[in-house]
Amino acid sequence: MQTAIFAGGCFWCTEAAFARMQGVVSVEPGYIGGTLEHPDYRAVCRGDSGHAEAVRVRYDEAVIDYPTLLSVFFACHDPTTLNRQGHDVGPQYRSAVFTLDDAQAEAAREAIARLDKTGVFGAPIVTEVTAAGPFWPAEAEHHHYFEHHGDAPYCQAVIAPKLAKLARHFPDGRPADICTK
Repeated sequence: MQTAIFAGGCFWCTEAAFARMQGVVSVEPGYIGGTLEHPDYRAVCRGDSGHAEAVRVRYDEAVIDYPTLLSVFFACHDPTTLNRQGHDVGPQYRSAVFTLDDAQAEAAREAIARLDKTGVFGAPIVTEVTAAGPFWPAEAEHHHYFEHHGDAPYCQAVIAPKLAKLARHFPDGRPADICTK
């Protein structure tokens, strides 16, 4: 198993997206990138802890590789808005790839350069690429949020459209690489 960490706005959205991909074994929402030890949802939501809402993805590299995970990440959020995803505003909603080694950092920077070159997003990508520090798992009520609350207004208005977009790029959860197209 391999591990990757991504922050693309609300972790409920990001978790739901990665959970639908073949080869992804688990997706754990949590907090990373801040200064507070053992942060909780309330502290992170205030926006002053420095943490981002993120997901730790464990995946089977024989089925899905890191560049494809990057494609999923870029397809399921807007990487051109600084500290914002839709109505979610603050540094806790920033776009970031938290890398676990030099190969992940290089792959993330290359994907960003390719996407910027193609202009697919219509604006420069502001996604942060930084070495991962401690990852703090979120409270239990945030795990599998869409699965448990899919009918909630936020889930229907925000998460469901992202999943529909993702399904267009990755039919049946099969790997594809939009970063090279």
